[in-house]
Amino acid sequence: MNFMEKITMVDLKGQYQKIKSEIDSAIQGVIDDASFIKGKSVADFEESLKIYLDCHAVIGCGNGTDALQIAMMALELKPGDEVIVPAFTYVATAEVIALLGLKPIFVDVDPDTFCIDPDKIEGSISSHTRAIVPVHLYGQSAEMSPILELAKKYSLKIIEDNAQALGANYQQGLDNYAKCGTIGDIGTTSFFPSKNLGCFGDGGALIVNDQSLSKKIRMIANHGQSKKYYHDLVGVNSRLDSIQAAVLNVKLKYLDEYASARQQVADFYDDQLDQLSWLQGPTRSDFSTHVFHQYTIKLKIDRDKFIEYMSANSVPVQIYYPLPLHMQKAYFNDKLDLPVATSLSDSVVSLPIHTEMKDETLCYITNVIKAYEP
Repeated sequence: MNFMEKITMVDLKGQYQKIKSEIDSAIQGVIDDASFIKGKSVADFEESLKIYLDCHAVIGCGNGTDALQIAMMALELKPGDEVIVPAFTYVATAEVIALLGLKPIFVDVDPDTFCIDPDKIEGSISSHTRAIVPVHLYGQSAEMSPILELAKKYSLKIIEDNAQALGANYQQGLDNYAKCGTIGDIGTTSFFPSKNLGCFGDGGALIVNDQSLSKKIRMIANHGQSKKYYHDLVGVNSRLDSIQAAVLNVKLKYLDEYASARQQVADFYDDQLDQLSWLQGPTRSDFSTHVFHQYTIKLKIDRDKFIEYMSANSVPVQIYYPLPLHMQKAYFNDKLDLPVATSLSDSVVSLPIHTEMKDETLCYITNVIKAYEP
């Protein structure tokens, strides 16, 4: 098979071209004001995202990893404290735990949603457990209600890693929805360029519903100070710069439109690939909408051969993630038996999905897949 256009996992250039005049004007405004750090655009974006999420406050920071670290510092987690995390996620979730001298406790994930399995959490709680970090993986929420119940039962804090599901809704009850990231004690997110809401560099934010906690987070992110040169807390230097905030404030207006475009791509994949017995498409849970940061399938065949075939036909795919965290050298623990996370790492593949995908591109990709002979 042949296809003239280059297929990419994301198309940031095409997305930019559609809103070029707005983006260029926003960036030029920051340059004209020369307010590159803590400029008006940062405050404007924080306010816009706060309104969108319907939360008390949004505090911008340098990146999503910093957001996780600042959240744990704000909750006063101490060295030796244990933090429960899913074994199947990006390393940043565990990385900041280790950097702060805390202990990551890896828990298996749900085989359908790929998010942390609430039924596996309680057995991992000890007298040293202080927090749970559910990751809203690939674009939909972890099942938060039972996690909230466990947190209340054991007096634990909840930090939501919402880097991949900004804009997704979690159903808390009949006709009662909350945006992912606003449900726990602190929500964190990333604005890495390939994210559903991505900037033109690095960026992140923390999401809170408590006034005193939001004030504390702002201080920690700014060297532990609320007044210049007076440092009441041990802090870090983590700022969302003004140009990135200006870009994000423009793109935020289109976030729901972007989610809809991704959902349409996912629906097309579902329809075209449903009859293939050798793969399983992503599950849409009944407690969350799905904004499809990734469209991830599980293969029941040799993955390496499939990837080689796709590459030969000019279709890129990615593996998120090839090793569960408890099998990574930095966090290796061979005493853990986490079969779902291990199985997923051996079988998942993510297909191209982004806001600018054309029908002919989707037809080509799915035709290539359907022509594969395992």
